[in-house]
Parts: sequence; C-alpha cells; structure tokens
Amino acid sequence: MTDISEIFTPAPTLNTTPTYTDSTSGADAMGKEDFLTLLVAQLQNQDPMNPDDPTEFTAQLAQFSSLEQLFNLNESIDGMVGSQQESDRLSSLELIGKEIVYPGSDLTFNGDSVNVGYQLDGTATSVTMYIQDEQGETITTFHPTELQKGEHFLKWDGLDSDGNEVPHGKYTLVLEAKAAGEDATIAASPLVQSEVTGVDFSNDGDAILHTLAGAEVGTSSIIGVYQADKTITSVNESEEEDSIVEEAEEAILDEVIDEITSDVAGTSTSQPPEESAYTDEEQIEQDSLQHYLAG
Repeated sequence: MTDISEIFTPAPTLNTTPTYTDSTSGADAMGKEDFLTLLVAQLQNQDPMNPDDPTEFTAQLAQFSSLEQLFNLNESIDGMVGSQQESDRLSSLELIGKEIVYPGSDLTFNGDSVNVGYQLDGTATSVTMYIQDEQGETITTFHPTELQKGEHFLKWDGLDSDGNEVPHGKYTLVLEAKAAGEDATIAASPLVQSEVTGVDFSNDGDAILHTLAGAEVGTSSIIGVYQADKTITSVNESEEEDSIVEEAEEAILDEVIDEITSDVAGTSTSQPPEESAYTDEEQIEQDSLQHYLAG
C-alpha cells in the first residue's frame, strides 16, 4: 500500500540553472534564454500543496517581456554607437587640406613657416614665447602684444634671433606669462596651428591626424578648424608691411603735390591771347559806329 505522504512529496529539485558566458567579456551573465529556462523550471517544480500565485506568475512574465525589450534596446544602441563612431572617423577625411588648432609644444620646421600661438585664461601683463631646439637651447624669443584672454597666434618663419634660417628639425615652444599683482598667476598653454596632411584609421577610437608641423593629433584634441588660406600676421612681416604702406602713401602724396604745383605754375605763366589788329576797313567802320553813337 502506498503511503499517502509519498504522493504529496515534492518532486526532487532539478539542478537546471544554466550558466551563460558572455563571449565578449568572458564574465558570467544571464540572458533572456536563461531567464525563460528558470521560469519553466520553477513551474515544473512548484509545490502542489502551495502552487505559485497566478498574479506573481503574470508579473514574472511581464518581467521576461521587459527583459527581452531591454536586450533588444541595448543591441540597437550598440549598433547606433558603432555607426556614429564610424561616421565620425570618416568625417575626419574632410579635414585634409585644412588647418587645425591643437594644444601642443612640439613642432617640426621643414622650411615652411609655422603658425604658433598661446591660450590665456585671463588678461596678462606680459607674454614671452621661446623657440628651443632639441638640446633645449633658445634660438629665438618673441614678445607678443596680445595679452587679453583667449587664443592668439603668430607666424614663425624659421629664423633665429640673428635673422638666420634654422636647420630643419624638431623644436619646442615654451611660454612664460605674467599677471598683474605680486601673487597673481595666469595659465598659458602653447598652441600650434598646422595643415592636415593625412588621416590614420589603424587605431581603434579616434582617427589620428597628421599635420605639416609633424604632429599626430586625435580628433578629440582639436580646438578649432580653419581654411588653409587663413593668414596670420608674422612678427617680422608686420613691420615690413607697415613700411611698405607708408612708402606707398608718401608716393601718392608726392604725385598729388606735383600735379597741384604744375597746375598753379601753368595758370600763373599763361598769358591771355592777344587780340588781332583791325584792318583799315574795319577801323573805318569802327570809327563811324563810335561817331554815330556819340551823336
């Protein structure tokens, strides 16, 4: 005879808990298939004397549906992020041929002038810019006059302090800024403006931009982008341009003075045209007319 207790003995619990391994991270994680397996195992092994509450079961089904939607949403977001990153990398190709501004103190001189600059976080009383070679020796020094907050640039034409062209190679930009007051401090960051010559996609993440100044810059480090024909006033060229303008103005003024002088001289020396003499007949007619008028 079968014992009644054996009938109501709960079925042995099955060890059906699966283990899901994420192939990307290698860590144990639970997916939607594992969640469904657990739910079915719970229904198969529930206590007949105390079955699961239908309301609780419905809530678990709702959780499963929400879990599936979350997984689908995560997959969609991952796809969007990947597409956006790839689009950003490809859009960096449009920077080739344009000039970018990036923070940095290293530059390469290859015979062409280099645009260098500095960024101030406040108004300075003086700024000194040093160009040093690979041995740390200062080859030229600039004293910019732009001292207000912001970004400022000038063009280094590759000449040392004696006016001689420096050898081609790598150089370093060093800044020294002073603020008003004894304890006042001001931050000055060196900047380089150079034309983009190529884009490297070999690394994951940001594309690497190659510039004429010899730098490799990530797209996230770019401060500004400008057209390649943007002109920046050179420290040496500004004085030459001023002198050229002054000479042109003086030449124009001299031409105006010469024209005025020639006109005045021509007016003073010119004589009124002499009246032609009357003939005998005209003289007789003139005398007759005067005698008639005199009455």
